[in-house]
Amino acid sequence: MTGAGEDPKQWFDGDAGPVVRPYAMTRGRTSSATRHRLDLIAIVIPAPAADDPSGDRTLSPEHVEIVELCRASPQSIAELAAGLDLPVGVVRVFVGDLVENELVHVTRPVPPAELPDVNILREVINGLRAL
Repeated sequence: MTGAGEDPKQWFDGDAGPVVRPYAMTRGRTSSATRHRLDLIAIVIPAPAADDPSGDRTLSPEHVEIVELCRASPQSIAELAAGLDLPVGVVRVFVGDLVENELVHVTRPVPPAELPDVNILREVINGLRAL
């Protein structure tokens, strides 16, 4: 029900502009078919094939913007989400698409559990000094 003088077709806040739901941006997908784990600290690096992503008509403007941001400097998934003002889940889907199209590479920092134990490294250093 609308009041007098209100436009019934205006379903968005005039200051905010039109609203596009995240699922509409990703065409209803909540994940991509990529084999990479795209956690918040995964680093996205543009591939050499990503010279001119704007020329690829299959990419959305968000895809192109992700490649452009990463071309300036490698970005984490969290940084991309903040820079694009998009939910992390949406950025994961877009980055997964770009990985599948071989336009970006994703690397992950070594998890702390996989790093060598500091005590073992100290023992090795002490052993080398003793030689």
